[in-house]
Amino acid sequence: MIEIIGAQGNISSVENVLEKFQEFCAHHNLAGQMFNAEMIYGKNHLFSSVLHAQRAMISQTNTTNSLAMEILLYASGERQLKHAIPKMGIQTGQTSIVMVLTDVDSSKERHLDATFVDNLLQQLDLARNDAVIDGTEETLHHFGITKKERQTVVKDKYEDLILEKVAMVDIIK
Repeated sequence: MIEIIGAQGNISSVENVLEKFQEFCAHHNLAGQMFNAEMIYGKNHLFSSVLHAQRAMISQTNTTNSLAMEILLYASGERQLKHAIPKMGIQTGQTSIVMVLTDVDSSKERHLDATFVDNLLQQLDLARNDAVIDGTEETLHHFGITKKERQTVVKDKYEDLILEKVAMVDIIK
């Protein structure tokens, strides 16, 4: 199970929100990660990141000791957390967030219903808005993909530029 949730809200304390999110994930035996929505280019960006992270954990080629942190590395296209966290991390103030949730034990399949997701959003004082998941050219720019790189593909293939960055983490490890 991989659940991707877009949300918006006013965050006064990043630490407080992250703590609540991590407690929620631990209570439900989930690995979860929160991202600044400006750095996410569609659902496939995170699906790919989760699958790469799960594979790294299974094959013991992981860089971190947690699936959530491994997902962060892949989603950021970075090899080190000291670069990934500032690049992808959520911000204080009025902001858009993308969350990814997956089972800690990937052999167990389950589906998170709307009530489950609503409960999470209520605990975090956020409102669901999946539109924030869709990336733009600005997302590519924030991610470090240059105009020259974007010009090498048609707009329909911009997502591939992000997916390439995700896949490259395996090579740069």
